[in-house]
Amino acid sequence: MQHTIINLANHSFHLVQSDDTHNNGTTLWLGGRILSLYLLNYKPATSVIELGSGIGLTSLTLAAKGWSAVYATDTDCVIRSVLATNIQNNNPHIRVRELDWLVDPSNWVWDDKSIIASQQSTLSSNPLTQPFDLIVTADTVYEPSLVEPLFRAIHALCTQSRAVSPTSRAPPVLLCLDRRDPQMIDSVLEQASSKWHFHVQRVPSRKIKKAMEKNGVECDRSDWEGIEIWKLTL
Repeated sequence: MQHTIINLANHSFHLVQSDDTHNNGTTLWLGGRILSLYLLNYKPATSVIELGSGIGLTSLTLAAKGWSAVYATDTDCVIRSVLATNIQNNNPHIRVRELDWLVDPSNWVWDDKSIIASQQSTLSSNPLTQPFDLIVTADTVYEPSLVEPLFRAIHALCTQSRAVSPTSRAPPVLLCLDRRDPQMIDSVLEQASSKWHFHVQRVPSRKIKKAMEKNGVECDRSDWEGIEIWKLTL
């Protein structure tokens, strides 16, 4: 395990990372850092959920900014390896939950303190009772076979939130990705629009850069070349 301190604005997070090359979720990637910096300028509301929380930096940033109910989700392996430790050491009020995208949303559980979706779970499904105001995810678009499960999970979170509060809009989604494979990324965004009916809009790079500079981070655009944040809305 590697121990590192991440400073964002006035917040310092003591984090552990794993050098496990078989699991992308146990180390900090650039997208997670960029999204966290961008979210420092995002006005907090009540409830937010992160998909693929990894080492937990983005969820910790949201909690530090004043979101009152923060859900940090990932697979059981990532939770046991790094996520649970980092949340416990920095902000134990964050709600850590297993959420396996491969589990059909009709089988999700919302009243358990450790599991929303697990292939090993024998719990009975039940509905969401508190809508989310925001959904975030970073560095989760890299494996083609996981794209559809990811968007199914995102779409379910949006529709379930809207079902709880029919007079409100579905929560926006902030998706941070690395355009290391342009053809794949274009296909992913097209799928988000055509199959899942999201309105897809890119956050301008100048807005991201402004958020970084406002929080004391000076870096050249080439330092985060390829990192993009997209806003998805139903």
